[in-house]
Amino acid sequence: MVQVERLFKDEATEEKGERARMASFIGAMAIADLVKTTLGPKGMDKILQSTGRGHSVTVTNDGATILKSLHIDNPAAKVLVEISKVQDDEVGDGTTSVVVLAGELLREAEKLVATKIHPMTIIAGFRMAAECAREALLKRVMDNKEDPEKFKADLMKIAMTTLSSKILSQDKEHFAKLAVDAVMRLKVRRFILDKKIGIGQPKRIENAKILVANTAMDTDKVKIYGARVRVDSMKRVAEIEAAEKEKMREKVQKILAHGINCFVNRQLIYNFPEELFADAGILAIEHADFDGIERLALVTGGDIASTFDNPESVKLGHCKLIEEIMIGEDKLIKFSGVEMGQACTIVLRGASNHVLDEAERSLHDALCVLSQTVNDSRVLLGGGWPEMVMAKAVDELARKTPGKKSHAIEAFSRALIAIPTIIADNAGLDSADLVARLRAEHHKEGSTAGIDVITGAVGDMAERGISEAFKVKQAVLLSATEAAEMILRVDEIITCAPRKREDRM
Repeated sequence: MVQVERLFKDEATEEKGERARMASFIGAMAIADLVKTTLGPKGMDKILQSTGRGHSVTVTNDGATILKSLHIDNPAAKVLVEISKVQDDEVGDGTTSVVVLAGELLREAEKLVATKIHPMTIIAGFRMAAECAREALLKRVMDNKEDPEKFKADLMKIAMTTLSSKILSQDKEHFAKLAVDAVMRLKVRRFILDKKIGIGQPKRIENAKILVANTAMDTDKVKIYGARVRVDSMKRVAEIEAAEKEKMREKVQKILAHGINCFVNRQLIYNFPEELFADAGILAIEHADFDGIERLALVTGGDIASTFDNPESVKLGHCKLIEEIMIGEDKLIKFSGVEMGQACTIVLRGASNHVLDEAERSLHDALCVLSQTVNDSRVLLGGGWPEMVMAKAVDELARKTPGKKSHAIEAFSRALIAIPTIIADNAGLDSADLVARLRAEHHKEGSTAGIDVITGAVGDMAERGISEAFKVKQAVLLSATEAAEMILRVDEIITCAPRKREDRM
């Protein structure tokens, strides 16, 4: 039999079997340990300092923001960073919980592998446990979609619970109300664009007809790419410039032919066309970023135009009033009485950029969770209550299941209980005592007990109004289980040799 001496290139590395599995476990658990101190209402913040120009500093306790900023080498740790990003994109909250739960599942799996239980047996047990936990939550969900008052109260509770672990926790009622009003579209006839009105143009327009465009309005300069123009005198240059100006004048005339009194452009508007718009009494807004014009077109009911030859085919946007307003020292443009009435702008002001950035992240999480809850109105209690409900159901399943799978199911239950344990630890409470009391409470039928970190005791979560969206909890449970499964399956890690630069000398 012929033996292959070397399969990979010189600098490629390979780890097999136990070593590969241990490297995966350690990397994933290290990432979970890094973010677990940020979990819960009393979680700590992290300072992230970039190595780029300016050494910008970010102060945050948002799991996805922390993990996004890290440059990680361990492949298993990268899997957890990825599930945190997916959680942030899909439901907006639970980014820390999903990583911590995956880390705890792998911590328990490591102990089981050490007792010679095969990874596939552990995975089979984890799958049974995850399905059982989901079923347990489904039996205990509350859905008040048919009662608008109760549903709005649910949304308020969810928003306050989400914000209680963020920088806005001191004023969570105010910000929760802002977020709920925005999502329920109660006060949403106004839209603010962070731009200034041009010189000599009207500062206030009633019954506005708006043309939203993405077109070049800067061709009043000589700009002919890929061609060389030779002239024999400055007079010829002046003629070219005059032709360019005439071309721009025609373009502006075509825009004016739409019968508008407001023109909003994604790109720059140079001085000459700006003068022409001012002469015609048109309000022209330049360089509105792409998100801005997309939202503006949506809420005013217009299209984004790029050609202007057929005015009848372009749908204009409408609003009752456009005016320039001042918030603090900044001038902004406010669009009131918009056509669609399905957008609103929340303006945040704070003491420093760090506080503002974190406040924006916090409000973003709350808005994401609320918008998901409007679509899927099922609600659960919070404060470690869902984890205890799931753990109790999973424990019962473990007792009924024969064979080695029961060890994996039991381990899944211990990983779930780690979440309320960490919440209590982060608040400086005696987690062993509190979790034991909580477990005893949950053996009573229909218990609503959870950890009340404010009083430092086991409290009634229904009375305290601590609620979470079912969709967030379900996403945490399923994503963490899938990530743990993926890492458990690994039995070999191959690192490719770095590609060498060719010597061009």
